[in-house]
Amino acid sequence: MRINRALVLGGTRYFGKRLVQGLLAEGVHVTVVSRGNVPNPFGTRVTHVSADREDRVALGAALAGAGEWGVVFDNICYSSSDAAGACEIFQGRTGRYVHTSTQSIYESDGRQTEGCFDPCHHPITLGTRADFDYGEAKRQAEAVFFQRAKFPVTAVRIPIVAGPDDYTGRLNFHIDRVKSGKTLVIPNLNAQTSFISSDEAARFLRWTAGQSFTGPVNACADGTITIGQVISLIEAATGKTANIAASGREEDHSPFVGGQSRFLDNTKARELGFEFSTLESWLPNLIKQQNA
Repeated sequence: MRINRALVLGGTRYFGKRLVQGLLAEGVHVTVVSRGNVPNPFGTRVTHVSADREDRVALGAALAGAGEWGVVFDNICYSSSDAAGACEIFQGRTGRYVHTSTQSIYESDGRQTEGCFDPCHHPITLGTRADFDYGEAKRQAEAVFFQRAKFPVTAVRIPIVAGPDDYTGRLNFHIDRVKSGKTLVIPNLNAQTSFISSDEAARFLRWTAGQSFTGPVNACADGTITIGQVISLIEAATGKTANIAASGREEDHSPFVGGQSRFLDNTKARELGFEFSTLESWLPNLIKQQNA
């Protein structure tokens, strides 16, 4: 399915920026919505709209008269109120809605399939992101989209995103701790987790826009990795031995894992036709690059 016009909510940094770059390379006319805290890196190649996503009235006014889009990519929806506003603003104005969701919506440990959380039957409580923890806020957003939206919605559930342009600094947190010898608290070195690269996250979102399926879908690199294996890769890249503790101060905890394995099953996406990279094909090189 060919997309001629796309709207990207949150497209000025990280995988959102890569998403816009890919769309432009495909000849898509792109409108980017952001608060303007990060400069627009695309100049006149995109239509840039400055608006606060969490202000429903302001967002609606900023997009009034902007027309319709073949697809809306929503990378910055963090609550039921955000989703409810989108359902109103974009009704009759988009052929498809791609909502960037998260692995954090799953409350179960171990292998996580799409069926582990059903947004169509999750009770809705309207509120802002300040009213919920992160996981519940994103569960609420999915629930609103799938129960109230009048347009087709796909929720892309992604794990930890890793890339050279990661403004969250989560991978570099580990690298810096190992290099400096500071304590890194990891309760279970054998806990398995999932990753996706920023490039692949953007590529998957673009691919999803051209498909016809709706509902939730997991997206992650093929294969799982333990946090212990991640630390081993960092030790090899830095030439340092990590100072690991099983417990300690909250600020010393790894932001990657808790005490249990939690990893995504991407079977559905693969059966729909998407070919994922393997972790081995890019994660070790990324760690080396970030250490350089």
